[in-house]
Formats: sequence, structure tokens, C-alpha cells
Amino acid sequence: MEKRRIITTEIIPEEDKIEKGLRPSSLKEYIGQEKVKQNLKIFIEAAKRRKENLDHVLLYGPPGLGKTTLANIIAEEMGVNIKITSGPAIEKPGEIAAILNNLSENDVLFIDEIHRLNRQVEEVLYPAMEDFAIDIVIGKGQGARSIRLDLPKFTLIGATTRAGMLSAPLRDRFGVVSRLEFYNVTELMQIIIRSAKVLGIDIDEEGALELAKRSRGTPRIANRLLRRVRDFAEVERKDKIDYNMAKVALDKLDVDSAGLDDIDRNIIFTIIKKFGGGPVGLDTLAAAIGEDSGTIEEVYEPYLIKNGFINRTARGRVVTDLCYQHFRLQGPAVADK
Repeated sequence: MEKRRIITTEIIPEEDKIEKGLRPSSLKEYIGQEKVKQNLKIFIEAAKRRKENLDHVLLYGPPGLGKTTLANIIAEEMGVNIKITSGPAIEKPGEIAAILNNLSENDVLFIDEIHRLNRQVEEVLYPAMEDFAIDIVIGKGQGARSIRLDLPKFTLIGATTRAGMLSAPLRDRFGVVSRLEFYNVTELMQIIIRSAKVLGIDIDEEGALELAKRSRGTPRIANRLLRRVRDFAEVERKDKIDYNMAKVALDKLDVDSAGLDDIDRNIIFTIIKKFGGGPVGLDTLAAAIGEDSGTIEEVYEPYLIKNGFINRTARGRVVTDLCYQHFRLQGPAVADK
């Protein structure tokens, strides 16, 4: 269900090439995440002056905020090559050893979803990150012996949406740890206007603002909505995306003024109508809407909780007064009077 949502933060395969074309290639072009950018700029400049590799970097935060983009920018700013892989793709210790051995001096190794590395692979990374060496076992049985293979100095950039799932030994080996935050409306407007220019789309500030308000603080969603609104504009023979065009198109896409879609509304209205606004337990809610409880907790809830539409309490999920106001409904306290 998640992959069919227009507001999904997952990368849709057919959009991958387009998204890569929209990514900025330098820190100067990169919009938002000012604190992270300023710190990285200093660390990169210091490493270049010392002619050393950059410290290992951990980027964490919700999906779609630009972790992969930042990894590519770091490599570009350092003037080195980047090797990109992901935690689930590395199944055996020998695979990570081969990847590390093929790096050149000061290169960047980017591991997405690094929290999903298996333990055996992770253990190979410990000496690689700390001592730039790996231990290889040659032979079997009593004749087996271990030799240490020196590696070129490199920078490991790990990206994760679940920083809490990283083991302490791995997390402690990162010298730079940066959290990416959701973008504000002004930053998303700038991203939309930039992306529109790259794609050759004519959009005014009011149209960009309407798109930004409904993009859930996430550039990936903002760029996807921009492309879908462009489709509506072309069919309607509109030369420019203005406020009215953006509003009509987004309403037809069932993305409301707060960025909520049918799945969000289903969760909220189920709590209101079936459970009196809550509290309701996660498993009970999952059964009521026919969805996996883990998907609700990891995919659907974070945005609703962050923006104050529902609260997670010890007794279960509760719809907030803000949520009732958004949908122009009477809350339980008002209805009882």
C-alpha cells in the first residue's frame, strides 16, 4: 500500500533517474539543513587543508530528506570518487572486504540503510574504520591463519532512518554525526522553484507555496507533486502552475492542505468514529483498518505525530484537538457539553 501513495517517501524505480537529475552537486546549491551544511563545510575544508580523508560521517533522519544527495556532495567537495551500496546488499564479510580493498586513497564509501548490516559484516568494518585494515583468514582447520591487510584511508558515510537500531560499537566509530530535519515551507518553495527550472516548468511563487505546504516537509515528495501537477497543467493547457492550478491538481490527487492523504484520513477517522477519538491500542487500530501494526508505527504515524494530529500515549493512540479543528469536527469535550 505504501508504494502506491503519491506521498510515499520511498524512491519509486521509474522516478530514480529523474530524481538524480534534480539533485544539487555542491553545498552551495543544497537548500536547507543549514546547521549540517555549515559543519560539513568546515570539516571538509579542514580535511582538504591537511590533505587527509574526512572523518567517517553518519547521516540520520526520516527518508526523502537528502542523505544520499549529501553523500554525493561530500565526495564532490572532497574531489574523490564515491562507491554506493546498501546494508541489505552486503550479505557476507568477503563482500565488504572486496569493496573496501577496491577503494582508492580518501575515497568515499556510502552505505545506505546501514542499520540493516548483518553482524558479521559489521565486525569487518570495525578495524577498517578505526585502523584502515581488515583481518583475513586464510586456510581452514588447524592450518588456518589470519593476516592483516592494509586499506587505503577512506571515508565511510552511513545513512539510516533508524539511528536507534545501530549498534553502539558501530555508532561510536563515526566522527561526524548529523541529523537531518524536516524542511520548512520556505525551504521547500525554494527547492520546488529550483526543480521547476531544471525541468523546464513555469511556476509562480503562489503555486510553489501551495505545493510546499502539502509536501510533508520532504523534498522527495515536493518534487513528485511538482511533476504530477505539471501533468494536470499540460492536459488543462495551462502555461504556468499558479495557486489555482496547484490547488485543483492536489485536491484531485487527494492530498489536502496539510499533506494528508486517504490513508492518513482512514487512520484518523477510524480512531474518531470507531474508538471515540481514542485511546486505542496499536494492534487494535491495525486490525480495524486492515494494516500491519509495524507499517502503521514506522510509515504512517511519524508524520501524524510530528504535526500534532495524533498523540501516542501509554494507553494508546489519541486524536488531538488540532486534528478535530483541521477537519472541522467537534471534539469529544465539545460534543459532551
